[in-house]
Amino acid sequence: MSETFCYILDNGAYTAKVGFSNAEPKVVPNCIMKAKSERRRPFIGSQIDECRDASGLYYILPFQKGFLTNWDTQKTIWDFIFSKECCPVNLSETPLIVTEPIFNFSSVQEAMTEIFFEEYECQTLLRINATDLAEYQYRKTHNNECTVVVDSGYSFTYIVPYIKGKKYREGIRRIDVGGKVLTNHMKEILSYRQLNVMEESYVINQAKEDSCFVSQDFMADMEIAKRKGPTNTIVKDYVLPDYTTIRRGFLRDVVRPDEDLEQQTLRLNNERFCIPELLFRPSDVGIPQMGIPEAIINSIEACPEENMESLLENIILYGGNTMFRGFRDRTYNEVRALALDHYDVNVTLGENPVTYAWEGGKMMFRDPEFYSFCLTREEYEEEGRPLAFERFDI
Repeated sequence: MSETFCYILDNGAYTAKVGFSNAEPKVVPNCIMKAKSERRRPFIGSQIDECRDASGLYYILPFQKGFLTNWDTQKTIWDFIFSKECCPVNLSETPLIVTEPIFNFSSVQEAMTEIFFEEYECQTLLRINATDLAEYQYRKTHNNECTVVVDSGYSFTYIVPYIKGKKYREGIRRIDVGGKVLTNHMKEILSYRQLNVMEESYVINQAKEDSCFVSQDFMADMEIAKRKGPTNTIVKDYVLPDYTTIRRGFLRDVVRPDEDLEQQTLRLNNERFCIPELLFRPSDVGIPQMGIPEAIINSIEACPEENMESLLENIILYGGNTMFRGFRDRTYNEVRALALDHYDVNVTLGENPVTYAWEGGKMMFRDPEFYSFCLTREEYEEEGRPLAFERFDI
């Protein structure tokens, strides 16, 4: 067991983060896409960059509601990821760390173990939750006892408290709002108010990433958005891509009436902060759940009282949604308001929120006890599935 590097696959529902632990990770879309411009060819993962016209993209996703359901699609994407085109690897010689959702179904866990050992002939496997990797990285850099990990991704937002490096199961919370809900909500609002974009998931997702921000004071921003003329500092125009000169849309100041602009634009006003607001108030669109700050407090209150102080001092945010401007500040302000005054509150945003868990895997591989967490091919062949359930704490 003297490998100098391992292969880490952080298999998210929207993007897979992959690479060797001695290199930088690649972020690959975890889906197969079909474009209207090129009917015959499916684009797997990062092949989408070769697509001439990405309007009206049709997605085939391996994940539904946060869990892996479409195995054929996932297998095709994994084959692409492990191939020469993307990030080639020989798994019979390299240990593999692969992530899966919290409380993953046992049938999915079984199938996953089987595929890696039998189809990919993996030698050493570690199946783990992405939040575990994020917590490991945070704990090793901050040297703390307890952590609250907030993972706001594509399908869900998870809030997971850790006490001395172990998940505290009673405190785990899940909010059914993720990037997918936000993009779909934005499509519906824009289609209703301006232009039918229901087919344009890809473009609107980019528009969301480029233009949305988290409001620090929702009502005040609403008032600003109502104003006419230059006093409205929120309204912007989003220039849509035409795939001849513009590959990706961009935000610009409002087009003046006397200005001649060839491209098509979307006028974004209160949409810019109403969309991410769903993460903080899911009830606005009829999802009867708590927002992130409230769920963090609810999660911490379910933990033993003596750990409360340490948990509030170590809240780590990562995942694609945390990249909205103002996300960390809003989370901090609301948790601070909800927590008792004599506790300190500290909220950290991961350095690179998308690859934060992947980087945690890189650190975990250096742990002297790394191989005691893993399952080897010999053990799998001898003991089979029961040992996998025992070894991996999902």
